[in-house]
Parts: sequence; structure tokens; C-alpha cells
Amino acid sequence: MARCVQSVQEFIQDSFVPMVAVLCSEEAERVTRKNNLNFAELLRPFCRLTSEGHIRDPNNQVQTVKNLRICVNKLVASQNTTSAVLGPTQRQLLSEVVLSCQPQDGAVTNMITVGGYQLNFNGKGCLLIFVFVFLATTPWFEAYRENFLQSMPASDHEFLNYFLACLLVVSSTEAVPVEQFLKLSQEQHRVQHSGEYTNPKWFIPNTLKYYVLLHDMSEGNEHRADTVYEDMKQRYGPQGCYLLKINSRTLSTGEDEQIPDPWSQYLHRNNLHNQVSSLAFSTSNNHFVNILLDTASSSGSLNNLSTVNSDVKRGARDTESLVGGAGSHGICLTLNDHDHIRQFIQEFTFRGLLPHIEKNIRQLNDQLVSRKGLSRSLFTATKKWFGGGKGPEKSINEPKSTCGLLYPPEAPELQIRKMADLCFLIQHYELAYSCYHTAKKDFLSDQAMLYAAGALEMAAVAAFLQGGAPRPYPAHYMDTAIQTYRDVCKNMVLAERCALLSAEILKSQGKYSEAASLLIKMTSEDSDLRSALLLEQAAHCFINMRNPMVRKFAFHMILAGHRFSKAGQRRHALRCYCQAMQVYKERGWSLAEDHINFTIGRQSFTLHQPENAVIAFREILANDSRQTATQQGAFLREYLYVYKVNTWPDGISLPQLPLPCIHSSATRVYFGHERRLAEGEKQAATHVSLDQEYDQDLAAMWRHLEEQLVAAANRGLVPGNFQPTQSCLNSHTDNLRHPFAVVEEPIIVEVTFRNPLKVSLALSNLSLLWKFSVEGASLSEEMSEGLSGKALTNEDALALGMFCILVAMLTYSMDFILFIGQQMMDMMVVHGKQDLRIQGPRLNQTKEDKMLIRHGPDRRLEPIITPPMPLMEVFFLQFPTALLCGEVRKAYVEFCNVSSVPLCGLRVASTHPDFFTFGSQATTPLTPVSPASSENCSAYKILATPHQLGSVTSEILVSPEDFNQPSGVIEIPIDGCTLQPGESTQLPLWLRGPDQEGVHEINFLFYYESTEKGIKISHRVLRHKVFICASRSLSVQASVCHSSIPPPNCGLDDKDCSGALVFIDVENINTSDAAVREFLIVQVSSSSQNWCLHKCINPAKDKDCKLTSRERAKLCFRATRCKETDKNKIKNNSAFPHPLLLYVQIVSSSTPCGDFFFRCCQNSQRVNVVSSSCKSQGSLSTENTVSDITNIVKKCNELDLNIIVIWKAYVIEDNKQLILEGQLHVALQAIGKEASSLTPKQVRNLTHTLRETCFSNEMLLKMILSVSSLCVVPVTLTLSNCSLAHVDVIIDLRHKSVSPVFLEVHTSFTWVGQTQYKLQLKPQEMLSLTLQACFLKPGVYNLNTLRVFAKPADQDAMCETSQQIASPALIIINNA
Repeated sequence: MARCVQSVQEFIQDSFVPMVAVLCSEEAERVTRKNNLNFAELLRPFCRLTSEGHIRDPNNQVQTVKNLRICVNKLVASQNTTSAVLGPTQRQLLSEVVLSCQPQDGAVTNMITVGGYQLNFNGKGCLLIFVFVFLATTPWFEAYRENFLQSMPASDHEFLNYFLACLLVVSSTEAVPVEQFLKLSQEQHRVQHSGEYTNPKWFIPNTLKYYVLLHDMSEGNEHRADTVYEDMKQRYGPQGCYLLKINSRTLSTGEDEQIPDPWSQYLHRNNLHNQVSSLAFSTSNNHFVNILLDTASSSGSLNNLSTVNSDVKRGARDTESLVGGAGSHGICLTLNDHDHIRQFIQEFTFRGLLPHIEKNIRQLNDQLVSRKGLSRSLFTATKKWFGGGKGPEKSINEPKSTCGLLYPPEAPELQIRKMADLCFLIQHYELAYSCYHTAKKDFLSDQAMLYAAGALEMAAVAAFLQGGAPRPYPAHYMDTAIQTYRDVCKNMVLAERCALLSAEILKSQGKYSEAASLLIKMTSEDSDLRSALLLEQAAHCFINMRNPMVRKFAFHMILAGHRFSKAGQRRHALRCYCQAMQVYKERGWSLAEDHINFTIGRQSFTLHQPENAVIAFREILANDSRQTATQQGAFLREYLYVYKVNTWPDGISLPQLPLPCIHSSATRVYFGHERRLAEGEKQAATHVSLDQEYDQDLAAMWRHLEEQLVAAANRGLVPGNFQPTQSCLNSHTDNLRHPFAVVEEPIIVEVTFRNPLKVSLALSNLSLLWKFSVEGASLSEEMSEGLSGKALTNEDALALGMFCILVAMLTYSMDFILFIGQQMMDMMVVHGKQDLRIQGPRLNQTKEDKMLIRHGPDRRLEPIITPPMPLMEVFFLQFPTALLCGEVRKAYVEFCNVSSVPLCGLRVASTHPDFFTFGSQATTPLTPVSPASSENCSAYKILATPHQLGSVTSEILVSPEDFNQPSGVIEIPIDGCTLQPGESTQLPLWLRGPDQEGVHEINFLFYYESTEKGIKISHRVLRHKVFICASRSLSVQASVCHSSIPPPNCGLDDKDCSGALVFIDVENINTSDAAVREFLIVQVSSSSQNWCLHKCINPAKDKDCKLTSRERAKLCFRATRCKETDKNKIKNNSAFPHPLLLYVQIVSSSTPCGDFFFRCCQNSQRVNVVSSSCKSQGSLSTENTVSDITNIVKKCNELDLNIIVIWKAYVIEDNKQLILEGQLHVALQAIGKEASSLTPKQVRNLTHTLRETCFSNEMLLKMILSVSSLCVVPVTLTLSNCSLAHVDVIIDLRHKSVSPVFLEVHTSFTWVGQTQYKLQLKPQEMLSLTLQACFLKPGVYNLNTLRVFAKPADQDAMCETSQQIASPALIIINNA
């Protein structure tokens, strides 16, 4: 049970007190009414004695009476009979008492902490946290209990509520006061002994009459009052009368002196009693006046009461309207008068009441002692045989049952019970227990169960209250009494009183479980109010146990709330549900939460608390519910109904809606203009849209491209305040800083909705709410002054039905329509809003951030509006989606300025800078272009005057700066470098298919700036993404080997005439595309700083080079070193075979051929012509070369030669033949290493070539061998020193080759003559040596069987290396 203000001993003592009646004359009532009180009300605040009293028991032992309180009530006579249940009047009284006593908000003492739960009992249901923990109190229960106990009617089986004395009050202003006393005495005697009235009941026949002379100090004659009082003492004795002087205060002095009002706390309930009584009087024919019950020591403060006829749903009660204004009681009394009244009560009690009780106890004891000589059994037998008037009789009106036995007043059993009650009232609990125990046995033997139950009840209470040697509390007495009252006697009133007493006693002993069980058993359907209060107290018992049972507490609080609701106590029902909610909330009890919130919402709405009702219903709808669709629909209808009733006046912000749920972290914000749709064949740039999903890798890629563009625009440096452009913000982007939005450009907010219910919802009229704060610097002075300190918003306009769209959005409003099945409920349309509050990322930097839960800001919904900025749109024309590998195609790109601000600084960066080029005038020489270029729609520039057949290839010198794009950023060449507002320009765009087949994702980032500087947005970007499907075309493989044959018109001693052979294998690998018919090799060009490519040396019979599927062609070109004067220049050498050109030569150094070539070289990092400067061979000194063999070997193999193969493809599409063009690149880096246009292969040769050998036979390739003779053939061996150092060479002809490559040919021949030579070659010297080979039989022979060793001349033999084996030197020997 909840903690009470009183102790259990004080509670029981105040529940059973001596009863005193008051009977006043009319004049005495008039005197007391000056204070707005009757005489009983006047005495009530002073009825508790402050000093101890003493009394002697029958054994002449002095007993101390402490803290005694008496109950003084006005004498009321009625003919009502005692009932086993409370009547409607009493029920109404108790209901009003509980309703008027409500918990005070914010009380710190209404808080308990149990385990992980912190429960608040202040009636609000909100969680409060305090350092100290206090137990909860329930003043409404204490007020109910006190009123219930003291409003119980007097019963025939006990005497506790019987009157012991009667105060006869007469005013001193009466003409003959003694006659008035006589009349009052006769009236009291008539009421007690005439038999006309059943109520009130009197304890003993000889009731104590105490005569009080009331003197009004403001009116009466004090001397006359004293004279009358002296006469009274002569008549009634000094202990039987008293002179009470009051009203010493005059109205003139009343305003200056503040006198306390001790009557207010007692008169609230009296006023309520009177109102309930007047209601009962109006519906009953019996005349009676209610006895005013004492309500002192109540733990609850009844500050709010209401009349019976008022609406019980009203929670606030006006106290002053019922009992008058504050300080209206006792207005004619002074503090001395208070002392006089207090002294009067003490005199009456000590000199009148206690001696009277002591006397009656002695008399009863003497009567019982005189009968002790009779045996109990004999006494019982006498009653059975002779009947007599002392045995119990059956009541005529009662049914024939054990609860209907009635003893006559002089029955010895009743005398024992009467003595026990007297002893109990004066706190002589030991003698009272003995008498109760004796009476219990007699009643049980007579089967008088009602009397027995009463004796058992009071015996248990007396045993508990005994001092000294503790007698164990007989709880079984109480259980038996409760069971008898409830089941046998059917008297729930007495059973309830017994349960209240027993539960309080068990609670004081810490037996909360037994107390809870007892209270729960007392619940029934006959009284919802009683059941609710007892269930609530049982819940408090569970929470106050040593091991608190929190869930049982919550469950019984819900049961109590339900019964409170049935009893009409909606405020208490709401409080119970709120307290239970603290246990079930966020514990996984979703169904229980739904039920509690639904009930809280209904009760709050009934109590005219629509705001709380909306909050409760919102909790049901906001959380994921496990209810059925039907139940969810019912919840939603209730919420919408409450929502519609809760209207708000104009000008107030829109209310919050719980549905649909918003996934705030998934909110995306798009800043920018909506792109125009492409017209015709145009293809608009993709840029950024809400349809695109966020990818972290792509975001990093776009940031890198933007950094490249910003660095290119700022002389290679990225500014420190650089902030990457984020057109679409989401939970993954950096939202710590305010985004920028341009004025007059829309902001699109994507909100993710989720319907947690199984009921369809329809949203309409969604509008974004915004709030705009103005910066003074951004507006004119007049606007700034008018708007300073004020935030603009469109919420008020939306509340009035007006809609407006601006730039900064914080929340949204909507109409909310409920669909259930297929039927639309027209009445369920509400208008409200939801706030978009986005929680930033959790901070995890400092120690405090890791220990606490802190979140950073998320400002994606807080943009900064900037002045107008340029806005560009990009369109592509004739842009392909599929290309052959290396295919070159021409498209067009259009740039449009759709803003009112000019733009400049147009640049572009891409993930594939080798995929496209714009070209420029600088990279296109002013060479006349032939008409064939336009006729064939070729992407290349063609010379008007081709070379003649057999002529030497031409060389075109190109400046390195023309193709210099080291950062990958391309400046777009537009006229004037500026696009004016509304202006557009179109540029050609050359595309080249990727070298690898497959689908390629290619990203473009266009960059542009405003012509106005110093604004917050320094630049803007535009994204574009394309996918290109690349198909196989040609495969080009190239290799280089040294050539010992000097070029024409070059002597052997000319160092600059050293040459090499370039072998190019071209294969058609396009096997999957049937539309590609054949490829044609148009031209082969080269680019190098050190080498020049000459014409093709293939046999002349190869008229053309057409390749169908899987065909291969091999081309051979002669290459020579450049002259010293041209080594610092970049040469574009266009070498072409005679049959392939058709008298047309492509300018491979111009756009787009040159652009694609140089960009491919930069990206592959195989050739970096511009960024790296090559050192000339002459810069190396001979001494350093000789000393470092590694550098010598590396330098000998270095080759800086790039091959460009230009081709055409004939394609059949839609029964038409199309001609496609393209180019492939091969970079040759070293002699002997093969290079490919597909995947470069690095072929490592472990032998480092210092020299090269070559066999030649200028006479015959075929020799005729006779049968009977030998064939001797002269063979010339040519040695070439490719290094810049002297080399010692050893030639050994005795070596036989064992290589598997040469085993296929005959090796049965021998060298004749000298078989070993030692020679020395000068730097870059060529030497011919004549050898003799002898053959024995016909066949094909390989002459390359000798071994050649070489070493630097100044090194020892350890540096000698075996040279690589040259290609086979075959000779055919035939028979003669």
C-alpha cells in the first residue's frame, strides 16, 4: 500500500473514537452562526486532547490515555434502518471525496526508484529524476478510507459508533436558561428511549448529559452569565456543566488582526456531506439531518471540490465557492476564544466523559463477575430449556440464517462486547482483547456469525495495539472475519472495513504480499470505486516489497485505472494508466503500450485535455504496431476525431501529425535548376538528379576531377577554402557546412515516408514550410531595417489556406486522408505538419564524445542564398553509344547559358581524357585540305598534294606546347572565352573508341565561372556520364631489330646511318560483329625524337592491305636515327607504302589524330614527350660509358619510337555500306621487345646486345650440289658495334647449335679454313668477315651455328658475354 501520513496506530485510534452528540437551543445556534459555524463545527478543530488522561480499570490499575480524540456531531434523529451495503447517498459522498482529492503536480515526494525503473506518481505520467528517493502517497485513498470509516452506520452487533454523551447547549441570553436545559434534556431522552427513531444509537441507557452555557461576549451580560452558571453548578454539579465564553472579537478590530482559520480543512467534507444529504432529502420522504463526521487528520488536502449536481468530469473545483472566502470562519473569535474552546473540550473529557466511561466499565465488570459462578455450559443449558429473554432470537424480518440472530440489549454476550468496546475506546487494549476473545467464543457457540465476526475483527486489532509484551497479530482472525462478513453475512461494508484495517496492519509489518492478496480478494463487481482503490493499493504493495514486482505493479495499476473509469473517476483512471505506462514503455510490450496509450487518449479527451489526447494517440500511430488492420483503423479513427475536435485559432502554428513516419536521415536535398529536355537528336548532359543513388567512390572521383579543374583555374593550386560542389545532399555527404543555393533557383527536397500501419493513407496538398533569415548586408537598407531580427516564414499563410514556394525549407504541411479498404472516409481529413529535424552524425573525436552521445550538426536544410550565378546546359549531337576499338568519330557539343549572368572560364576534365578532343587552331596546320576530305566525310585532314610512288616519306615538325595537357584539364575553345546570357555555341567533338573491348563508363565534368568575382560561389560544375560499348577491331604488334644494311646513299663509315627494322603485325580480331566486312590499313606514321621511319620494304606484289576476319598482315619498315640538329624536336613521320595510299596522305599531326596519339601516350605513361626531356647520346662521355656497363647495355637497347596505324573499316548497316575510321598506337621502347596495341607485353631478354651479327650471301640463295663432289659456299659475316666503346670480339666457328628452333633444318656441314677469330671493333664500326662453308649432301641448312663473345676492350675476361642468336640464316643445297 502507499505510504500514509499517519502511523497505523494513529490511524486505528482515529478510526474508533468516543462519539458525543450536540443538542443546541435556537439562541445558541444564532450565537455560533456569527462565525459561519454551528456548535459542533465550532468544536471540531479542538477535539484532540493535547495532554494525557488517566483512568482506573476494574482492577484499580491506572491506565494512561494518550492523544485521545473525540467526535462531536450534531444530534440527528432518523428512522433509517441499518443496511449491509452503502446507500446511493453514501456512494455519492465517497465518489465526490475521491474525485475532489487529486494529486498535486510537481510533488517531489511522489517519486520512487525501483531497479532500472524510475516511477513518477504525480499524476502526469512523465519521468522525473531526483537524487533522493521517496515513497509515493495516495491522499485520495486516505480521504476515502477516513470518510468510509466515519460514515458507517451504527450496527447492532457492536457499539463503537454509539453515542456516549450528549452536550446540551443554551445561550446565556435566554430568558430562563434552566428551562431550556430541561427542554433539551427531555428532547434527548425522547429520542433515545421513545423507540420512534432507530438512529442515532446510544451506548448505555444512562447517557451522560453535559450542560454548556454559551455566552456571547459581544452581546450578553457577563455578570448574568456568571450567575446562571453558578445556579447550574448547584443543579448539575461542577463536573456536569461549563460556561463557554466566545465572540470576544468585534468587527471593527477584525481587519487589523489576522486570526488563523482551523475550520476550513474540516468543513470542506461537511459541506460535501450537506450537499449529498440535500440530494438524498429531495428524493426521500423521511426527514433526517445528517450527522457531521469528523474529518481531522486527513492526509489529503481537498482544495478542489464541486457540487453534486456539477459535472463530475470537471477536474478543477472552486473551494471558496462552497465554504466561503478564506478566513470567513470564526470571524468573531480571538485566540483567547480558541483557548477557551480548547479548555472546554479538555474539561469535558477529563471531568465528564472519562469518569463516565470508567464508571460504566466498572458496572459492566461487576455484572460479568457476578455471573462467573455459573458454568458456561449450565448457563447455556438453562437458556435452551427455559428459553428466557437472554438468549438470541431470530428477527422476524430476517431470513432464517446464522447472520440474523439478534441478542436483547441485556444479554450477557452483548454486555461483554459493550465492555470490550469501552475499553478499546479508552486505549485499554489488553482488557479489550480479553473481552473480545471471551465474546467471540460465546458468539461462535451460538452460531451468531455476525457478532462473532465483529469480535474476531476487534480482537485482532486490539491484539496488534497492545503495548508491552508483544502479542502476535492474529491475521487468521481477520481472514475469518472478512470471509464471514462477505460470504456468510453478505455485508461488504463491514468486510471492507475489516480488510482496510488488516491491510494497514500487514503493511506496517512488511507483509506486502499478504496485504496485496487481501486487497485483491476484496474487489468485486458491486462497487467499482472500492475495487479501483483497493487494486491501486495492491499495486503499491507490489512495488514496496523487498524485491519489487514492477510488472505486477503496472498490471494492477491498469486494472485499477479500468475500474476508476467505470466509477466515473476519469482523472484517477488517467493517472493510473500513465503510471503503468512508465513500466511498459519501450520494453517490447507493444500491444500493452497500444492499449494504454489508447485509453490515455480517450480519458484525456474526456477530461478536456485534447493536447494530451493527441500525444497519446500519436504514440500508437508513430510506433510499429502489431495490431490487426481493423484495430489500427479504430485507433486511427479515434485519433483523427480527437485531432479534428482540437481546432486551433487562426495565426497559430499548424499541429504536428504522427503519420506518415518520416525517415529524416534519408532526406535528400537537390540544389539546382531542373534540366531542359533534349529536343530532336540532342542528348542532354546527365548531371545530378534524385534518381541517382549515392556512391562514395563516385563522389571521390567527382571531387578529384573538380580539384583538377579548380587547380587549373588557380595556377595549379587548390585554394584552402575549397568546398566541393554537392548538388544533392544526403546522409552520406558532408553536411557540416551550410550549402549554397542560388537565388531564383528551386530547391527540391525528397522526403522518405513510411506507413507503419496496415491501413492505407492518402496524402494531399503537401507543401514545404520555410523560414528565411535576412542578412543586412545582402539587402537594401530599407528592407534590412524592416526585417532585422525577424524571420520570414510561410507557415501562417499555409494555415490560412495560402501556399507559397521559396528557397529554404524546414518542414512540410499536408492534408491527411484515411482509407480503410476501398472506402474513403470524408470526415477523416485533417490538416497539419511534421517537422524535418535531421540528426547529425555522432561525434567520436574527443574523450567526452566517446563517453557521451553527442551529434554534430547537419545543415543540409539550412542553405545560404547567394546572388545570381550563371547556369549552363550542355547538349550532345550525334554522340555514339558503340564504337570499335580505336575508332575515331566526329560528334558535336552545344553549350547554352540559360541564366541572366554571363559565364567564362569554360573547362572540362574527364576520367578518360584520351577518349575525346575538341582540337584547336594551333594543332591544325594551315595546309590546304583536299576535296576528298569532305567528300568522304573523313574525320582526318588529308593533304591536297600526295607523295609520288616510291618517294621518301615526309616529315612534319610539331611544337610540344600544341599538345601539352599535363593535368588532364582541357580548356574549351569558345569565341571570346565568354558566353553571354541566352547565348549558345556549338563545337565539334572527336571521339576515339577505347583500346580495350567492353562497356566503359566515361565521366565528364564541365567547369565554368561567373564574370563577377568575389561572390560566395566561385564556380559551378556540370556532370555528364556516358557508357560506350567498345568492340574488337585490329590487333597491332610491333618489334624492332637492328639492321646491318645501311640505308641508300649512306656509307658504312657514317655513324648517323645506323638503322633498324620495324616489323608490324596487323590482325583482324573482329569476329563477333558480322556487320564489319573488312579492314584496310591506310597509313602508318611514327613519332620519335631520335628515330625516323622510312617507307615500307615489303615485296611490291602486295598491292593493298585488306584484312577480313582472322586475317593477318605483316609490314616491315626501315628506321634510322635522326640527325643531331633535329633531336630536340618532336617529329611526326608519316611513312606509307605505295600500294596503300591511293595518292592520299593523312595529316597525322593535326586534330584529331595528333590529339589522340599524344593523350594515349600520356595516360599509358609509356611515352611522355613533353614532360620529360631526353638527353642526347652525345652528352654521355666515353669514360662514363665504359665504366658503367649497365648504362652501356641500357643505352644500346633504348628506342623512342611510337607507331600510329590508321585504318578504315567497311561496315554494312541497313543495307548500306559505311566507312569507319580509326587509329591504333604502339609504343616501342627497346630493341628486341615486342609491343602491342592491346596489352603491352614486356619480353625480357637476359642477354644484353652489345653487337649484332648478320649473314649475307650476295651471290646465290640456292646452290647446286653434284653427287660426287663437295659444295663450298663463301659466307660473309657482318659485325656491327652498336655501342660507343671499343669492343673485343671472339668468333668461334666450332659451336654446334642445340636450340630446338634450329633442329628442324640440317646442320651436317662444316666450316673450313680458320675456325676462330679475335677482333676489335671501334665505336659504331661495321666489319665484314668472309667465311667458307662446306656441304656434303643436299638439303636446307642453318648457317647460324657459330658463337660470338664480346667485352669492352678495357675489361677483363669476366665481363665477356655471349651474344644473342640472330634469326636463322638458311641455305638450300640441291643435287646437280
